[in-house]
Amino acid sequence: MKKKVLSLLLASAMVVSLAACGGSEEPASSNAGSSNSGTESNAGSSDNAGSSDAAEEFKLEKVTMVVNGTLTATVDNGQADFEKQWEDAVGVDLEIKQLDHSGYVDAVGRLFASQDYPDVIIMSADMYAQYAPTGLLWDMTEAYENADFQERMTLPAINEALKKDGKLYGFAPTYGNGCVTYVKKAWLDAVGIDASTVTDYDSYYAMLKAFHDGDPDGNGTNGDTYGVVAAGFLGNEAPYINYLPEFWQDAYPAILQDANGVWYDGFNTQETKDALLRIRQAYVDGAIDPESLTASTKIAREKWFSNDQTGSSGVFTYWAGSWYQTLTDNLIKNEVNEELVQLPPIAEVAEIGGYLNREAPVWVIIDDGDGDNTREQAVFDAFIETMMDGDVVQTLWTYGAEDVHWSTKAEEFVTNPGTDKEKTYSYEEGKFHLKQSPNDPNSVWKKNHLDPALVISPLTNGFKATGDLADAGNKFFTENCIDAPLSPASETYTNSTGDIYDAKMQVVTQVVKEGMDVDTAMQTLYVDVVGATIEQCLAELNG
Repeated sequence: MKKKVLSLLLASAMVVSLAACGGSEEPASSNAGSSNSGTESNAGSSDNAGSSDAAEEFKLEKVTMVVNGTLTATVDNGQADFEKQWEDAVGVDLEIKQLDHSGYVDAVGRLFASQDYPDVIIMSADMYAQYAPTGLLWDMTEAYENADFQERMTLPAINEALKKDGKLYGFAPTYGNGCVTYVKKAWLDAVGIDASTVTDYDSYYAMLKAFHDGDPDGNGTNGDTYGVVAAGFLGNEAPYINYLPEFWQDAYPAILQDANGVWYDGFNTQETKDALLRIRQAYVDGAIDPESLTASTKIAREKWFSNDQTGSSGVFTYWAGSWYQTLTDNLIKNEVNEELVQLPPIAEVAEIGGYLNREAPVWVIIDDGDGDNTREQAVFDAFIETMMDGDVVQTLWTYGAEDVHWSTKAEEFVTNPGTDKEKTYSYEEGKFHLKQSPNDPNSVWKKNHLDPALVISPLTNGFKATGDLADAGNKFFTENCIDAPLSPASETYTNSTGDIYDAKMQVVTQVVKEGMDVDTAMQTLYVDVVGATIEQCLAELNG
């Protein structure tokens, strides 16, 4: 791939991102496009893969992709098999660079600052909003509108909403999804609380206090557990507040639009100050695990379903749908009571419409800047077109590798043998089913990258393996959610995102952890530091 000179705007944004996010993961070096010349390949040669005449003339040999933890087929969980079967189906070499999920924004910043670009990369909605105006992302509007999967799409509005001035720079294969609040039923029973009575903030907070002050884990000691654990008090990407919705309520601590479409700063508001004071009180009272200040999603999850429930929490707000099943399975694996309650939005959250449905993550193609679209079109055909082929390749993205993650062959297997959780699975020849996870024989595989319940263009081969809990979780979320605010995009905002987030975290840390006066913290740590930058962002957005 011809290396495109990184704009000063983007370079500045990435340097700032490194300072703000503080991630420690080192991204693997990418040879994006370095082998995209040579012998002619069969890109898009599968029956359902589309390709344009121009793309057929391009000799695509390899696609390098960068992805986060949304690809479940990790290196130790069957990734090599997924990669091999994808290559066999598409006829192009695939190189997977999977970066740590919690430090993804930071790691992508380092990768892009090196100007060693992949061919395709997955981005969150706010990353997409920032990168789309830079010229780094390929305008795939025409390729998308002429794609074969258009005739099978059931949710066309998802990608229509991603267009910037009528142009599409990224493709969302699913809608966004969001988080719901899960509560351990055994803990509720232990402290004598009926979940149906937890209807507003006061009753929610009383539940958290009971989980901390009492002995919900039954180890004979009061006060060694917490009410709720979260992956951060404030997220570094949209929708920012989804792990603690009951505390943030009507606050949205980011730049967003009002009812008239005018952009304003949602962080420097009374609603945000009130939210920070609620979190501060919970921090002092032990209602919230103090490690939540810096906890990654992995740390928060593992504390919550740990075999040793001392230091754990009764409440965890996390992703809906398939995660309902995944969290349950991890509790079972760790021999912890697995019954969970999905808590309907409390009154204060319901007032804004419910839990937040995030903007969909997108796959983008890097534009090499040579003015010729043939390479980018070939990458689209080989990667995105086949991802939605409805059959072989889409099944790989949805369920993983055949006879590794799923199968249609007759077989029997047992999970958790010799325990009271032992379960036998038996399948006849020709019956589609999921297999044991490659790295955990006591867990049944669930999905790979695409959630079949969220996908915009369903499989056409009849394969379906979503369980009852996942189905119930998706139904619960869709009945109790509202779309998150749109992410902003302006030159100054792109340049300054890291500085802005860093200032916000200074306020959060000093107010919640150190007890600093919230008005003083807002003025001295935020307004005095990035106030002028915020004003410039708003001027550009509203201009």
